[in-house]
Amino acid sequence: MADDRQHLESGIAMTGVELRLGTHEFRFDCDLPRGKIIAVTGPSGSGKSTFLNLLAGFEAPDRGRVILAGQDVTSLHPSERPVSLVFQDNNLFAHLDLFTNIGLGIDPAMKLSVKDRERISEALSRVGLGGYERRKPGTLSGGERQRAAFARALVRDKPILLLDEPFAALDPGLRSGMAELLIALHRESGNTVLIVSHDPAEVRRLADHAVFIDGGKILLSAAIENFLAHNDIPALTTFLRH
Repeated sequence: MADDRQHLESGIAMTGVELRLGTHEFRFDCDLPRGKIIAVTGPSGSGKSTFLNLLAGFEAPDRGRVILAGQDVTSLHPSERPVSLVFQDNNLFAHLDLFTNIGLGIDPAMKLSVKDRERISEALSRVGLGGYERRKPGTLSGGERQRAAFARALVRDKPILLLDEPFAALDPGLRSGMAELLIALHRESGNTVLIVSHDPAEVRRLADHAVFIDGGKILLSAAIENFLAHNDIPALTTFLRH
């Protein structure tokens, strides 16, 4: 089928997706490029988190299809989808050391091979936390905890990385460093990265492609140069001026 062949070239696609949550209705159609950093933005309450939740599998559409890395995942559990997730609060278990926190990303039962254990140490080294295996999250700075969350995403080695405002709680200096790390890791892996952001400077700095959501719909999906040049969507113009 032509549509399915087209989606094989996409990193992320939604076809006729509709969802109603209480009094809010969401309708999403998109075909986002594989192997790029894609920023998703829009006003507060516009539907960004719902969009992300549909991709991750935390919400199921009432109708339509969700396609990730060429695979129809509409009916798949979050754990079965070809994605890794990094959240704003980094989602680390405070009572577990970093080795265990990251190992859980490989196997929830922690049945790890020698190669798996090597991957954990290598991932920590790649994010600048070499030798931190036995450290607890509470002993780390905010930037270090977020780096650990990146290491967990690395060992999962999925073709799509979803990030929900991962730098929002960091100060400007840490935010800049984490953005550079994300770009470097993306260049190494060539994966598709989707980052929800409310920061225009972050969108300009990171994104190859950007999506603007308002009122539960995608108003614009375009390569970053075209996205930044658009001046016929008032809400987007307001966002970019901040």
